[in-house]
This record gives sequence, C-alpha cells and structure tokens, in this order.
Amino acid sequence: MDKVPARQVRARFTERTITVYQAYSPAIAEPALQAGTFVAPFKLERMTWIKPSFLWMMYRCGWAKKPAQERVLAVSVTRAGFEWALDHACLTHYDPGIYDNEQQWTDRKINSPVRIQWDPERSLRFEPLRHRAIQVGLCGEAIHRYVDEWITGLSDVTDLAIEIGGLVAANRLDEAACRLPAERPYPLPAELEAAVGVS
Repeated sequence: MDKVPARQVRARFTERTITVYQAYSPAIAEPALQAGTFVAPFKLERMTWIKPSFLWMMYRCGWAKKPAQERVLAVSVTRAGFEWALDHACLTHYDPGIYDNEQQWTDRKINSPVRIQWDPERSLRFEPLRHRAIQVGLCGEAIHRYVDEWITGLSDVTDLAIEIGGLVAANRLDEAACRLPAERPYPLPAELEAAVGVS
C-alpha cells in the first residue's frame, strides 16, 4: 500500500541546500557547468522548471534521450532560495482548498513570479503513482534570483540517467532502484505547506 502522502515534497537535501534537476541540450548545459550557474544561451526571459524528483525528471527527459534534453543537471540551490520560491508561488490551477475564491487565485497568479504544479510521480517504468511530485516554475524576479543567488553548484548526472535507464530496459529493476539518488521528505514550515498544497 502506498503510504506516501498525495502531495509531499521529496528531495535530496542537506542542512543548507536542496538538489533539483533540469535537462537541456549540450549547448545550454556545457556553458552552465563551466560557469557554475546558467548563462547564455540560457534565456532568462523564459520560465524554467526545477524538479526535486529525479524519477520525474527521468520521465520528462526519457533517460536523457529526448531532443534538447540530452544532458541532465543536478542543481544545488540554497534551501532559503527554494523556500522563497514556494512562499512567492501560485498553483498553476485553481484549488478551492487553498484559495478562498477564483479571483484570489487569479490575483496571486498575476503577481507571482513562481508557479507550482503537482504531477503524478513515476515508477522506474514511468508508470504514474498515486502520490505526486512537485514542479516549481520560475520566471521574472525568481529566475534572476535562481541564477544569480540561489545556485551553489551544478553537476552532470547524464551518465547516471543513462545507466539507470539501461538497467530498467534490461529488467534489472532492483539494481536500477539501488542507483537512484536517495530522496526523503523535505521539511517545510506549516504555512508553506498550506500555500503550495502539501497534504
């Protein structure tokens, strides 16, 4: 029986940082790895989505095989920055359990530089699970803070993605599971849990 709450932030984290994942083409990934943060041709004008769930990132990029997602980056960001993002976020869809009415949600959406989306978490075979994984979309002020202040380091985990994907393809699921980054429930203040719909 699945005992994970329906909406729970799970991640790799330390006392000071949290790891999120993004996948890009080599043209964007290589300069970012060299600079230690995102630089041109990365576009600050576009919303960028960060994902604490490694498996959801794998589902999105197809084990680093989808076009323009061939390089998977593990991005270390400050927990203070991550929590700032959640504190300034709005859900992508109206949720009457969080907002008093649709107008309140609309007003917050207009003024928020961060979007929150909860999507079904995925198994090693990319089957949807009962609980959901958080995605955090950054734009405007948030993306500038992310690039200039929050990122403490980037590492290339493409080889790991390809290795685990190969084990899954070979039906060696136990071995694949052992290679996954260890993620655990991320402790959030109660007010942030309520704001982003943690259950």
